[in-house]
Amino acid sequence: MTEDTKAQAPRTSDKAKLAIGCVLILAGIAGFYVLGTESAWLRWGAVVAGIVLATIIVALSRYGIAMKQFFLDSRVELRKIVWPTRNETGTTTLVVFVFVIIAGVFFWVLDLVLAWATRAFTGQGS
Repeated sequence: MTEDTKAQAPRTSDKAKLAIGCVLILAGIAGFYVLGTESAWLRWGAVVAGIVLATIIVALSRYGIAMKQFFLDSRVELRKIVWPTRNETGTTTLVVFVFVIIAGVFFWVLDLVLAWATRAFTGQGS
């Protein structure tokens, strides 16, 4: 293995953190049902606590760090997008509507012609 591959391969501790995160989420859900006679706030608090604790633990693993880097890179790419102007958006929308209407009329006429041809060849219908 090269150094780059070793540096990016998840360690056992990262897999353990991910497993602990899953267990915490399941524990929060189980707590919701175990506390069935308690108030709704306490029951939902158990679920939220499980999710928050799982998020914190997973965020400290390589998986969490990679996810954070992915979101940062996504924001950088999002800034590179050139959004169309209001006029370009309106023009494009109009072109799409016109094309949909033309295609709809074309397929309606095609359906009428094929239905007429089918009736003419089979002798069925009026």
